[in-house]
Amino acid sequence: MRIAMWSGPRNLSTAMMYAFGARPDCAVVDEPFYAAYLAQTGLAHPMRDEILAAQPRDPARVVDELLGPVPGGKPHFYQKHMTQHMLPAIPRDWMSETVNVFLIRHPARVVASFGAKYDNPTLDDIGFAQQAELFDHVRAIGQTPIVIDSADIRRAPETMLRKLCDAIGLPFDPAMLSWPAGGHKDDGVWAPHWYGAVHGSTGFAPAEGPLPELPPDRAEMARAALPFYEKLADVKI
Repeated sequence: MRIAMWSGPRNLSTAMMYAFGARPDCAVVDEPFYAAYLAQTGLAHPMRDEILAAQPRDPARVVDELLGPVPGGKPHFYQKHMTQHMLPAIPRDWMSETVNVFLIRHPARVVASFGAKYDNPTLDDIGFAQQAELFDHVRAIGQTPIVIDSADIRRAPETMLRKLCDAIGLPFDPAMLSWPAGGHKDDGVWAPHWYGAVHGSTGFAPAEGPLPELPPDRAEMARAALPFYEKLADVKI
């Protein structure tokens, strides 16, 4: 089984990759289109040069790897994807060969967290519009997209991971609830900049508190993203 997990940044996506990576039957890959995205946009992301050197810049090569032999010969392949990486020039036909899952988080939390790591973010940077568009694409190709909210996972990790595994047709493995501190061998090269908190973790963080208060410009970005979040939240498991 090939599982494509679609989220924006700062959205529990790395912890979810670690959860699936803790399964002995599952290989993982971390944001395989990142270099292609940077090459096409020219964006000056942290560690840009290292990312461009570490991954294929040609999206077709990335697709070949996603659909090719699963690393380690394992039966399942978990693919952590960022929705904002899926630029119009990046092919999507391969998505019909994966089980597509959408990991969502309230935009106020995403904006607060992403803005602490990236200067002057825009709505495009946080991936909400792209996530809704990909959701529609999955429906258009005849699949029923699966949606799970990071807040629900943090409130009840085992319950929600069991629901997710049931929805995708994969037996639940308790190994998914914990992982060794210090990161995963398949972390992207950008991990030192982005993954500090999750590298110190050995499981999912506890439930989140109230929504953060945002300065006016960031609050406006969160408001603009909210309809896309609510569209997917209406059908979450």
